[in-house]
Amino acid sequence: MQIVLLRVGIDTGSGGIHGPLFADGGFEFIPIPDGFGIDSRTYGNTVGRRGRPFVEYFPARRRSAVAPRSMHVDPEFETFTYGDPTAPKRGLRGLRPGDLLVFYAGLKGWDFEREAALYIVGFFEVARAGLAPEFSPREIEGLFAANFHVRHPFVFERQRERLVLVKGTPASRLLKKAVLLSETGADTTGRPLQVISRPMREVFGDFNGRVSLQRSPPRWVPAEYVDRAERFIRSLV
Repeated sequence: MQIVLLRVGIDTGSGGIHGPLFADGGFEFIPIPDGFGIDSRTYGNTVGRRGRPFVEYFPARRRSAVAPRSMHVDPEFETFTYGDPTAPKRGLRGLRPGDLLVFYAGLKGWDFEREAALYIVGFFEVARAGLAPEFSPREIEGLFAANFHVRHPFVFERQRERLVLVKGTPASRLLKKAVLLSETGADTTGRPLQVISRPMREVFGDFNGRVSLQRSPPRWVPAEYVDRAERFIRSLV
């Protein structure tokens, strides 16, 4: 079995905010902006689990500009699909049925004071994974129709040859409560950055000393930690 941690969702580098974390441990998973500007789902017309349009989580001075901006909804937790055409994600094609793809995101206190940090927000129990050309047209339509990269033919045709697609089983989840994954560390120049917390290193390992999670590629859990990591992730449901 394999388990991999992957950063997703809006952040200050892509969208300009952290997602909202609530005092009861709940959160909203807010997607990054759609770089193509073609999706019908926008920050203004999409309402989160707390009943607020996503645009309301942006600073007031930005809301009029942000409201009509379309979103890159990926991963999506309705039919559990994820897609990415970039080289750092290419290794995800090697996921096998039963593996876990664990998503984490940057969140910050919304209705209470809590500094921004990284939190586990959901996971896929993998059903299928591979490059798009490895799937038949019928499989693409049947498994991945809801995925951002597939639902827009213009995007799919441009990215098809390098697009990694992952499909989750019905056991996949967007969590109800966020789970703290990081703590504040420092890079080699002393600047602060988010690293996997010491308690979470007991669950997932330290990735051979590569503890930074702030702008990291997928982090594959070492084999010796996989069993305890699986038990931990499945306990969150």
